[in-house]
Amino acid sequence: MAGICAGRVVAVTGAARGLGRAHALEFARQGAAVVVNDLGVQLDGSGRNSGPAAEVAAEICATGGKAVVDGADVSDWEQARELVQRAVDTFGRLDVLVNNAGVVRDRMFVNLSEQEWDDVVRVHLKGHAATMRHAAEHWRQQAKSGQDVDARIINTCSGAGLQGSIGQSNYAAAKAGIAALTINTAAELARYGITVNAIAPSARTRMTEDVFADAMSRPEDGEFDAMAPENVAPLVAWLGSAESADITGRVFEVEGGLVRIATGWRHGAAHDAGRRWSANELGPVVRDLVQREPEPEPVYGSK
Repeated sequence: MAGICAGRVVAVTGAARGLGRAHALEFARQGAAVVVNDLGVQLDGSGRNSGPAAEVAAEICATGGKAVVDGADVSDWEQARELVQRAVDTFGRLDVLVNNAGVVRDRMFVNLSEQEWDDVVRVHLKGHAATMRHAAEHWRQQAKSGQDVDARIINTCSGAGLQGSIGQSNYAAAKAGIAALTINTAAELARYGITVNAIAPSARTRMTEDVFADAMSRPEDGEFDAMAPENVAPLVAWLGSAESADITGRVFEVEGGLVRIATGWRHGAAHDAGRRWSANELGPVVRDLVQREPEPEPVYGSK
């Protein structure tokens, strides 16, 4: 197949449904061979089923593409290594890693259990870190052996991780960690020919359609479906292509036809006394700093 990713090999986690499925199919349309990674579990984490991932792989192959199913649990350090190796063993290389797998355990913070916290942080944040770690090691070894490396990592953040989201403290914290992980690894891995970017998508998926039912409603026939997962995939495919070699350490918000850079923490207004402050003089100082800065974006669900 011709396309902007022709000849590249892509591993997409959580690729059986929703955004991951859309990413996998778009990469295939753009000429990439795809490792379709998914456990096939329910939203509550129960059960395993390779069927949905196999359906995506079969759809790719039916149109002349190349795909293989992978059932690695990305939050398991060793299985994440095996996912990278699956791509190399099957297609001879790995060029792009798309981290998309995730779960939700929504609960107001005061009712959140330790298990609900651990599940979300493990799958989202550790699940990103584990696959990235092994993919980066693979590419670094290639670079050190003199091979040209033109590798891409695309992570999945969220508006919840950028602005917060009521009832999703565990999810917001994990996604904020992914944003920080993205910019940090982008700085570390650039020397090896690896770019690292993230997307913060708004789309209808299993994780969002119940939580944001009104916003995720389906349009009438013939209308543009702004919440379709397929709207997000073209940017992900472009970020995985050779064209994007000069873009790294960025987070992109994507919704419908909108693509926007999410600007992270920056140094803002400041007072420097040139000495140690005393506690009782800091009230006016802090209030002045706050007044000189724009209001932060509201937390989702707070207004």
